[in-house]
Amino acid sequence: MKTTLSEEIVRTISRNKNEPQWMLEKRLHAFLLWQNAILPEWGPSLSELDLDNLTYYIEPGVTEKKDWKELPKEIIDTFEKLGIPKAEREFLGGVGAQYDSGVVYHRIQDSLKAQGVIFENMDVAVEKYPELVKEYFMNACIKPEEHTFVSLHGAVWSGGTFIYVPKGVKVTLPLQAYFRMNAPSSGQFEHTLIIADEGSSIEYIEGCSAPKYAFSSLHAGCVELIVKKDATLKYTSIENWSKNTFNLNTKKAIVEANANIIWCNGNIGSHTTMLYPTSVLVGEGAYSESLGVTVAGADQIQDTGTKVIHAAPNTRSFTRSKSIAKDGGISRYRGFVQFTKNADNCHASTVCDGLLLDSESSIEAVPCVKKSNGTCELAHEASVGSVSDEMMWYFAMKGFKENDARRSLVKGFMRPLVQALQLEYALELNRLIELEFEEKQV
Repeated sequence: MKTTLSEEIVRTISRNKNEPQWMLEKRLHAFLLWQNAILPEWGPSLSELDLDNLTYYIEPGVTEKKDWKELPKEIIDTFEKLGIPKAEREFLGGVGAQYDSGVVYHRIQDSLKAQGVIFENMDVAVEKYPELVKEYFMNACIKPEEHTFVSLHGAVWSGGTFIYVPKGVKVTLPLQAYFRMNAPSSGQFEHTLIIADEGSSIEYIEGCSAPKYAFSSLHAGCVELIVKKDATLKYTSIENWSKNTFNLNTKKAIVEANANIIWCNGNIGSHTTMLYPTSVLVGEGAYSESLGVTVAGADQIQDTGTKVIHAAPNTRSFTRSKSIAKDGGISRYRGFVQFTKNADNCHASTVCDGLLLDSESSIEAVPCVKKSNGTCELAHEASVGSVSDEMMWYFAMKGFKENDARRSLVKGFMRPLVQALQLEYALELNRLIELEFEEKQV
């Protein structure tokens, strides 16, 4: 791969973070894979992604703080506009905030600390909990060989979140991290690693955004979720990248016996998104649930979906996707379900619905099933609807303007995901939808 990224940059990142030798070796292995990688030849075109002029590592210029007041005004103002300090005060158990390549704020409530819950900046976790991180980091879940942009991530990752929930601990307040990519022509490569030990439970929320510049940016983070026996992990992500950002994120969960993974994903922004959260059900009785909504507007391609691998008996999965396309946008859902030979008496259900708001837009569903066990059941349902003249006439008779009518239709269509979110994030998602329609009026 011909880019401006060099081995010296990789070594510099590791040296600046004072990383142990094993992490440097992991980075260099990933960099070698990246050098020999090629861009994906399937899916949306990535020809506009300028990898030659990308900045792969940008220090925020400030060390991590535990008090918002200690941060520079520019950074405080950015996160205040995003509502992060307010959310922390009102309903969160802990918050991490990343600005470009570095975490600038991190704090967890003392009551959770007392229960042994670890909530750290990923860089800090490498130093403080090296054995625990070494066991799981890009090893048991996502490996650098997985695909091109995972290799890149493994070489230049920076910042992110590390969470460990001890056996039997129930975390009743959500933990949240917010990732802000603020510099032009840059890449953000945060790494999230969450380990929910046996019988524990936790809800984690990620938010992402970036301002719009004239040049392309890249987001290639990784999320690794380890859900141990009888544990429950709910992962919520609202991604609102600017429309010059290529969002090539990778997310995967390993789910053990009688454990539960619940995904709630909202993808609103970006130029091009390729994102397929994956559940690997390795323990008997494991369960995966995925709820997702995407909105594709003008000059946007949302190529998203889910993967579920049933690798143990009596596992279940339920996937529901809501895709919206307007102003010529393209929304494509890819669903992959696999039943291995060991997956006796498993059941998977997939429902993907699309809503077209005009004749210039496009919605596609691309389902794929790989079945090696005759005792399994799969249900798949797909539908695409459009906003008809009759609908708009009805709204007009009720006094609605055109944009208000479309906004109401979209909110009704995406209600299942909104109902699954914390109230504050349901309000945020509704606000982002409203902004999408306001842009058309400008």
